[in-house]
Amino acid sequence: MTRLSVEMLAADAPPPITSAGHAQLGIAVLVGIAVIVLLITKFKLHAFLALTIGSLALGAVAGAPLDKAITSFTSGLGSTVAGVGVLIALGAILGKLLADSGGADQIVDTILAKAGGRAMPWAMVLIASVVGLPLFFEVGIVLLIPVVLMVAKRGNYSLMRIGIPALAGLSVMHGLIPPHPGPLVAIDAVKANLGVTLALGIVVAVPTVIIAGPLFSKVAARWVDVPAPDRMLPQRASEQLERRPGFGPTLATVLLPVVLMLAKALVDIVVDDPADHTQRVFDVIGSPLIALLAAVIVGFFTLGRPAGFTRDRLQQTVEKGLMPIAGILLIVGAGGGFKQTLIDSGVGQMILDISKDWSIPALLLAWLIAVAIRLATGSATVATVSAAGLVGPLAADMSTTHTALLVLAIGAGSLFFSHVNDAGFWLVKEYFGLKVGQTVKTWSLMETIISVVAGGLVLLLSLIV
Repeated sequence: MTRLSVEMLAADAPPPITSAGHAQLGIAVLVGIAVIVLLITKFKLHAFLALTIGSLALGAVAGAPLDKAITSFTSGLGSTVAGVGVLIALGAILGKLLADSGGADQIVDTILAKAGGRAMPWAMVLIASVVGLPLFFEVGIVLLIPVVLMVAKRGNYSLMRIGIPALAGLSVMHGLIPPHPGPLVAIDAVKANLGVTLALGIVVAVPTVIIAGPLFSKVAARWVDVPAPDRMLPQRASEQLERRPGFGPTLATVLLPVVLMLAKALVDIVVDDPADHTQRVFDVIGSPLIALLAAVIVGFFTLGRPAGFTRDRLQQTVEKGLMPIAGILLIVGAGGGFKQTLIDSGVGQMILDISKDWSIPALLLAWLIAVAIRLATGSATVATVSAAGLVGPLAADMSTTHTALLVLAIGAGSLFFSHVNDAGFWLVKEYFGLKVGQTVKTWSLMETIISVVAGGLVLLLSLIV
């Protein structure tokens, strides 16, 4: 069998991998993923530790010296955190500022005041999509659950008719739209253009969230007709505040980073001259770091000041926003380490070699790999970072738009059929007071619809752009 080391694979002209080497690497991939899955599902080990151990197991079975496998893992972890860590931190700060200032409540209450009757599910999906832009999925659920329960009770709506659109909006943002961790990691792994990915992500997200949200909620409400559970609603942040920011400034702050990144993508398409002064300016202000940093700084004045926050209170908000992301950063970083171990062991080249003889499109392959890892581990983030590492080499000869679509295919696959090994499954079950079977027929099926519809739209777009 071929022994593959980091030095061999890093050479300018690496020797071809033999069929025996392919077999060894294939076994190594299966062992590495199996170790991760087993540790997460059977032994309930934290995903960071599971990814670390799985990466070392993969390197060892692939035949790389253990010290080289360790170097690959640590370098991948470091480069991934360096690439997306600051963005995740800034997104967490903005989300916490939005929640604590009452800005999220202001968006919710304003939209609900203008909606009613049949428009309510559409209002809920709009609220979730807007609020979900800067928030992690779990934070978004906690933030929107009180609204979902209150609307369902006061308007005498089926809980599923209101809850499914809100969950769909949050889930689509989480899986497809940067600056969420999964899409950011995939963008970094396959070297995609963030602005183009964001633009195409919105194109895919809009029809996806309509189908999986308001439309599917009609069916879900018939299958699982349950009222909002009688339990104490979590206290909303604005109930402790004397005043809160206005709707316009809050919405503008949330959308600021999206607008800046989309503006950069548009200028890149129109100008397409790296030496042009205008393009250079937009390259700076439209970079994810500057766009998110600008939103945070603007938020201090548009969200914090109207809520009456002192400098000390703003500092506390920043600190509280950063604390919960330690685990996320470690998981994302370990996923990057796993990805680099895959690449340095020769798995990327192996997939390139084998896929040349396959008739399956690269985008479909990326979706299927993400689906498999999602079903096994229950984690959309683990599925995204692992799949991105496996199919990343396929992006080498892709156009800018197809590389962005590769990211979206991975993101779509990572949302497929959430079940009992996913923390989100239990979060939805407990908050909505559902049984396991009811959660599968609503939440799990909604996630599957999102994954399939988004994956299909990505393949369709690949034929057009």
